[in-house]
Amino acid sequence: MKFVFKGKDKDGQIREGVVEAMSEEAGARILEKNGLVPISIIRRKEPLALLKGFSSIWEGVNQREQLVFFQQLSTLIEGRMPIVSSLRTIAEQTENQYLRIILREMGDDVDDGMSLSDAMEKHPKVFSSLTINMLRAGEVSGTLQKSISVISNNIEKNYQLASKIKGALYYPMFVLLVAFIIGFLVITFVLPKITLMIKDLHVPIPWYTAALIAIGDFMSAYWWAVLLVLVGTIIGLIYYAQTESGKKEWELILLKIPVIGKLAKNIYITRFAENLSALLDGGIPVVRALLIVSDVIGNQVFEKIVRRAAEEVKTGGTMSTVFMRTNEFPPMVSQMIRIGEETGTLSDVLGSTGKFYNQEVDTMTRNLTSLIEPILIVFLGIGVGILVVGVLMPIYNIAGQL
Repeated sequence: MKFVFKGKDKDGQIREGVVEAMSEEAGARILEKNGLVPISIIRRKEPLALLKGFSSIWEGVNQREQLVFFQQLSTLIEGRMPIVSSLRTIAEQTENQYLRIILREMGDDVDDGMSLSDAMEKHPKVFSSLTINMLRAGEVSGTLQKSISVISNNIEKNYQLASKIKGALYYPMFVLLVAFIIGFLVITFVLPKITLMIKDLHVPIPWYTAALIAIGDFMSAYWWAVLLVLVGTIIGLIYYAQTESGKKEWELILLKIPVIGKLAKNIYITRFAENLSALLDGGIPVVRALLIVSDVIGNQVFEKIVRRAAEEVKTGGTMSTVFMRTNEFPPMVSQMIRIGEETGTLSDVLGSTGKFYNQEVDTMTRNLTSLIEPILIVFLGIGVGILVVGVLMPIYNIAGQL
């Protein structure tokens, strides 16, 4: 890092310039060694800082890009390439501008004497605490390449898990979105024209037909207001879901939704087991590993349970006793963890548990897609049926009486 300094020399004259150091304190020591008394030391803003800020907003770094980065880093380090050269080589060929800037900064930091884990820790938006701690454990034990390989495998598992969920939800969300758009257009523009014939005849009509006519007339006159309210509601819900209280409430509701709640629990258990197994394999102590996993598990209900387990282990207890007292962790998981704790094979047991629940998630996502299809068909059929019974049938009845 570069710092702009101002200092006094032995003659009392003010000197200004730029010094390279790992921190302000290190920069002050360098100035003192050169006979200067530091007055101010300010880190110089790099010209890429603004570009980095814009790139982080527009691009960010997704799981797939992280996976590719760690796979490449593992391969290069296994081939005896220095870390600095590896980072700079990967930076040159990555397409993500934001990640390229991050990797260049990391390369400069490592070149200045900083460890790879410390260089990553400066970018918490890109690298999770789980990744950083696994990497730090590898540096301490001298198994850096193995740790990077474990991180790569762990990110790949998390990426595949997320892909399964997205794949199961894309289809129904797309169908519902298209159905909503078509329904909105039909009620706003088509329905008023169809019901115009009924109104012109001035004949008695059922109450449900009158209700549809009223809805069509209202939408035809105030569709823009309805659209604004819908968009505002969606934006408001998204904003509320991102707040601390909204996120907590949504996570509680999610676990109580039929079918979806069970799928969510299996996802969190899979994430817990696989990540904790990877941390223990990397040499992270159990208490520290539990605290790290609690931050990345993705649900505040499970986060509190895992943190209670960490406190229990810290006081000499076992995590399985905490899990047995909760409904979120199935008895099978608690029993398997207890066996792993008693036999000293906790990492292997967690790995097997994660694999089992990963397969459960895979099965449930496939079944969820099959289950949602008939529900969507029924939902769309009800919409068409309301239109037929409420509008078209009265028209046919009136036409038959003429």
